This record gives sequence, C-alpha cells and structure tokens, in this order.
Amino acid sequence: MNITGKTILVTGANRGIGRALVDEALKRGARRVYAGTRQPLTHPDARVTPLTLDVTNAAQIQAAVEKVASLDILINNAGVALYDDLSDRAVIEQHLAVNLFGPYSVTQALLPLLTRSRGAVVNVLSVAALAPFAPIAAYSISKAAALSLTQSLRVLLAARGVSVHAVLPGPVDTDMSRGIDIPKSSAESVAQGILDGVERGDEEIFPDPMSGSIAESWRNGAAKTLERGNAALLEAQATRSP
Repeated sequence: MNITGKTILVTGANRGIGRALVDEALKRGARRVYAGTRQPLTHPDARVTPLTLDVTNAAQIQAAVEKVASLDILINNAGVALYDDLSDRAVIEQHLAVNLFGPYSVTQALLPLLTRSRGAVVNVLSVAALAPFAPIAAYSISKAAALSLTQSLRVLLAARGVSVHAVLPGPVDTDMSRGIDIPKSSAESVAQGILDGVERGDEEIFPDPMSGSIAESWRNGAAKTLERGNAALLEAQATRSP
C-alpha cells in the first residue's frame, strides 16, 4: 500500500497524531485527505477536505460518507482518554462509545468504498491495549476491546481484499498525555511510523521506540500465534464449505 496517489480519511484530525497524519500523508503524495473533526477545520493544502465528524454521531457519520467519493485508507484515530479509577460506569461507557464503537461505526459506514478499492483500515490504539495503565483504566479497557475488534475485522474482511492494521504506540507528546510525566515521542515521528507500517503491510504497527521495543515479542508471542491459528481454522472451514 503506497500512500502516493491514494485517498485517505483521518478521524480526530484537528490535533496531535491526527493532524500529524494529515500532514504526513500530504508529504507522501496523497491525492485527497479527508480530515474528520468535531470542530471546523481549515488547512492550507487544497487536497484536504474537512469533514464534520463526531464518531459517536450516526447522522454525522452518514453525512461524511455521502461526501466521500472514493477511499483507499481509513485511519480511525479519534479517541478520548480520561483519568479514572473505574468507580464511575459512565466514564467507562464514554470511552467505549468513542474508542470502540466509534471506529466500528465509521468502518462499517465506509466499508463499501474500502471494498471497492481493496483498501485498508488503520485503527490507532495504544500499548495500553496490551497491558492496562492504571491511571487511565477505562481508556485501557476500551483500547483492549478495540484491539480485539481490529483482529476480528482483519479476518472477516480479508475475503473482501481489505487489510486491517492495529497501531500500538507508546506515550506520545499530545494534549491527551500532557499530564503524564514520562518520556514521549513526537506526534510527527509517530505519524511517520504509522504510515511506514501501512506501506509495509504490517498487521501490528509499533511506530515509536518504546513500542518498537516490544514488537518482536508480540509478533512471536502466544497471543499472535493464537490469532494466526484461529484465522487459519476459519479459512480451512470456509474452504470445506460447499
């Protein structure tokens, strides 16, 4: 998947990783970048088409779909991360609404276009999907669920020619992580790592030094081995079906 000449949609494109992904896609020669944001967005490059898109709003999702003529890559980047201790169910539900059902709803709505182009779905998750970070427990839960969604879609959409990628960054220097005092990678370098991974066809993309340090152990670990085995079993069953 080469970014040059492709049409890309990025949710949460107004700041942080999302804004950096828009700019990086343009640098790599994207033909059109749809920038989904909840607030109005302006961009100096004529190849950028702003979309009003709250990923929890079904009407806005449908309106956005009607404005997208074709699509090669969907990057589900919009997310929320709040500090919590799991004492308030509403906070968990808010994270699931944005971080799990948001990518699900946007992907389902745009799936006909992605099937037509044999394109790619890229879900921006977190290493917290692999091991929870207690100060943002609800966020960690939602990203773990979104990782399972990503793995499931990967198998189910393979027959349509749509690839599905999980991005698992470590801490990134954005507004979302400003209160956490740990080493962080820049949003720009992470955006570069994400699109590098998409162009390589990596199923899991570890776009920064911290996450990259666990990439090999993940790809050769028990969870990935089980995922491959389950996918092979499903493929074998489909082959035997009349």
